[in-house]
Amino acid sequence: MKKVIVISTSLRPGSNSHAMAEQFAKGAEAAGHQVEFVSLRGKEIKYCVGCLSCQQTGACIFKDDVPVIMESVLNADVVCWATPIYYYEMSGQMKTLIDRMNAMFPKDYRFREVYLLTTAFENEDFVPKRAESGLQGWIACFGKSALKGHLFCGGVGAPNEIAGNSKLQEAYEMGKNL
Repeated sequence: MKKVIVISTSLRPGSNSHAMAEQFAKGAEAAGHQVEFVSLRGKEIKYCVGCLSCQQTGACIFKDDVPVIMESVLNADVVCWATPIYYYEMSGQMKTLIDRMNAMFPKDYRFREVYLLTTAFENEDFVPKRAESGLQGWIACFGKSALKGHLFCGGVGAPNEIAGNSKLQEAYEMGKNL
């Protein structure tokens, strides 16, 4: 059994990437894994100001929802990020959370497997590449981990447009096959 954290970074009701994240989580649960599902909707996540005090203290100067999320990430075996693609990049909320988790850098961490789920209105193969590249920058700071899978669903722009799409089943299977 693995400890899995799934982080849905979309703030939009009816989010297509959130629907993929839910299916990934259901698949992981069906396989017997312990799953924590975190939605950034309603979370307070302040911007990193680059003071770097977290590098000395192991904690950020800001008191918001990030420390609890960060602790879950540190203690997970698997981290799954889900994001809509905006202007060919990860959501701002995802990037802000990644920046704020800078306090993780000097700490020991458990995760080895990282997954990425992305959705976009555009459907071309190049669309999710920058989001994946941005996440790879974060993964590179945690040398014992690696991106194990990336599932992209293009052609879904409107809320709930992903309903009935085969990518939902693929997300489920990805979670189930951890």
